[in-house]
Amino acid sequence: MQRQTTVYKKTDVTKKWYVVDAEGKPLGRLASEIAIILMGKNKPQYTPNFDCGDYVIVTNCSKVHLSGNKLTKKIYYTNRSETYGGLRARSAKVMRESYPTEMVRRAVWGMLPKGPLGHEMIKKLFVYAGKDHDRQDKQPIEIELTKKKEN
Repeated sequence: MQRQTTVYKKTDVTKKWYVVDAEGKPLGRLASEIAIILMGKNKPQYTPNFDCGDYVIVTNCSKVHLSGNKLTKKIYYTNRSETYGGLRARSAKVMRESYPTEMVRRAVWGMLPKGPLGHEMIKKLFVYAGKDHDRQDKQPIEIELTKKKEN
């Protein structure tokens, strides 16, 4: 008896919208679980050669948790226009206070595949610093990914 592999197409996959509350959750674990949803690895129809993942809305990312000394020791680098002296370095504390959406987006992007497929996946991530978001018309499903960090 010969087994057959099911090959899925983009039309076979239905995409859902999810809301994740990032308040008090570890950044790395949260980012890895969001990346799994964006890639579609949580679905039985997962196919690595096309985007079969769902849309994710992340709220309260300004209250994300970083363990240890990461608030002061972790540095985010940006090279502005690749000019001499254009390297900008910010600590995780500055990023969380001033640019919380960028911090979460960078963490998730680090866990997605690089290239055209990864760029397609990151476009389905919507990050908000506060509790409110403007995607209510999509009727997103609220999910709990990781446990909150108890201080």
